Formats: sequence, C-alpha cells, structure tokens
Amino acid sequence: MGEPVNVGVVGCGAISAQYFRTIERLPQVRLVAVADLDLDRAREAVRPYPGTDVLSVAELMADPRVDVVLNLTVPAAHAEVALQAIAAGKDVYCEKPLAANVADAARVLQAAGEAGVRVGCAPDTVLGTGTQTARKAIDDGLIGRPVAATATMMTPGHERWHPNPDFYYAPGGGPLLDMGPYYVTCLVTLLGPVATVVGAAGRTRAKRTIGSGPRQGEEIPVSVDTHVTGVLVHASGALSTLVMSFDGVATRSPNIEVHGEKGSLVVPDPNHFDGAVLASVLGEEGWRELPAAAGYVEAGRGVGLADLASTGLHAARGAEPRAGGSLAFHVLDVMESLLDAARSGTAVTIASTCERPPPVALRSLAGGLDGLP
Repeated sequence: MGEPVNVGVVGCGAISAQYFRTIERLPQVRLVAVADLDLDRAREAVRPYPGTDVLSVAELMADPRVDVVLNLTVPAAHAEVALQAIAAGKDVYCEKPLAANVADAARVLQAAGEAGVRVGCAPDTVLGTGTQTARKAIDDGLIGRPVAATATMMTPGHERWHPNPDFYYAPGGGPLLDMGPYYVTCLVTLLGPVATVVGAAGRTRAKRTIGSGPRQGEEIPVSVDTHVTGVLVHASGALSTLVMSFDGVATRSPNIEVHGEKGSLVVPDPNHFDGAVLASVLGEEGWRELPAAAGYVEAGRGVGLADLASTGLHAARGAEPRAGGSLAFHVLDVMESLLDAARSGTAVTIASTCERPPPVALRSLAGGLDGLP
C-alpha cells in the first residue's frame, strides 16, 4: 500500500475530534500537524495524539511534510483556506459545504484544476452502510424505477445546545446550507444529479437566544431563512421533496424515503454512516429490514479524506474521489439555486452536474478502502 498520506488540519473546533479518531485507525492517512487561530485550542485538541505539531496556518501550508490539508474551519473561511492549500501545491479536503457560495466554490475548483491538485469535501456519511445499502437496493432494481423521494430535517435550532451558534444564522448558514449537504448529497448519490428546483422559504423570528455555555441568554441576530422547502427535479425525472427547518420542534417523518414503481425504501439519517434500511415491496406486507449489503462498516468522519488519499495513484487519469469536489460543487449549486428559487418564486435550472460516485462494496475499514476502478 505504500507510505500513508500526511494530513495537516486547519481548524480544531468540535468536529475535529471525530476526524482525529478516524484518522488514527486508517492506515492510508497520518496526522502530522494542526493549526488554529487559537493555538491553545489546537494544543488541547491534539493532546491525545503525541507527536502532532501545532503550527500557524502559514507554517502548516509551507510544511513540506503535509500532502493534504483537511479544512475544518467555519464555512465562511472554507474557500480562503482551500485556496491557500492549493497555492501551496497541496490536495485539500473540506468540511461541508465546499464554500459559502457557488462563486467561491468555482474559484476553488478552477484553482485546483490549474494547479493539478485534488479537492474532496464532506459529507462522507454517504459512504457508510446506510446510504450505500439503499443505493445497492435501488441499483439492483428492488423498488423498480425510482419516481420520487422525500427528505425531512426538523429541529428547533442549534442555539439550544451550541455555545457559539452565530454562524448558523449568518450568511452561509441556515438549515439548508448547514444540514442540507447531508440530505442533498444522499439524494444525488441515490437518484443522480439535479436539473431544476422550485422552492419557498421563510423565518419565524429575527433573533435567537443562546441556551448553553458562557454566553447563555445572549441574543444573536438571524439573517438567513430558517425554514426551506422545495422540489428537486432530478435529471432522471425523479422528484425529491425537501424540507429543512430550524423552526419546528419535532417530526415523525423518516429522514429520507425513496419511492419506486415496485416498492419504497426508508433510508437512515444521512448525518450518520449506518442505520436500518427498510423496504416495502409491491405484493409483500409491511416493511422488512434489509441486511447491510454495501458501504464501509463502522465508518467515521474522515473516510472521504482517506478515499481522496487512495485515489492518488489514479490522479493522472482524472479519478475523482467519491466525496469529491465536483459532487460537493453540484450539491452547493442545488442548495443555492433552491434559495434563489424561493426568493424569485420561479423554477431555477441547475447550471452544474456531476457523476454519481462509484458505489462502495461492503467491507470493514480494517480491510482497507475499496479501490476505485
């Protein structure tokens, strides 16, 4: 398999711990350095991982050991950090979304293409057994031709538990850009790219109150829509109805359902890697749980980063990581276009497209990553 790919991380917030745990158990990648605007936070984050250097962002970008930069900064900084990594000749893997807007994301992909480096982007949850088992069922024809899907995320808002929730309610935030990447990426993985969207959106109040931490009781402004709904018209003709909200209390709707001419599937939460896939097939009674039939078993955040590393030998022939930049760009384009459609009250044609990533065969991470064809 050769030497592991060396990873440098920029941004040591709450999500970084999940990535570090995954990197530690994947032989394809090795954590060598981290950087954060708060160096004390960076030191604390890597305390369980002795030998990891704590550097400034500039030092990390210049470090010749670093092969790929894992960008875990806030969404507003994604493009800036990615462009720095690309300018330094390094591959980059971003937390979702790829950038705060399509224009910045396009700059990232153009710069990467000109520099000959690769771009990957979360979410990589779609590489787990949940989404991949559902995809295999669809591809194997279990439910016949897919005709429709529903995707629902309903929560009263992250300010109830997050001590610094400001960015969720600032431009680049909101329920669609925060949680939508999981759902739209899953829908594209299952049903293919989106051609057209229509939508509507709104917000219930102008301020939110922080519910925990040292800022508890402080009010923060809301400058984005906090309830977004729309219909995604896939290029295949399938229609996906999407509801993303920070304004509801709870829902009993499945996270995702997919309906075909011969049956229906309940797909588990796309914010997780695993979960039960349920099928109801024409002529059968009730629902039955499908055994895990595809995807990485017991996967964690960072599997997409390792997948990017594993495509290195294929880079000369243009291999795209499964959690790749083109997919992330298309998902961001779909979400931004949905918000545009909500504001204009008209259908919006999606300018971009992408290929469905190659499926993942059922396998344990201990057995290594599933090689791309």
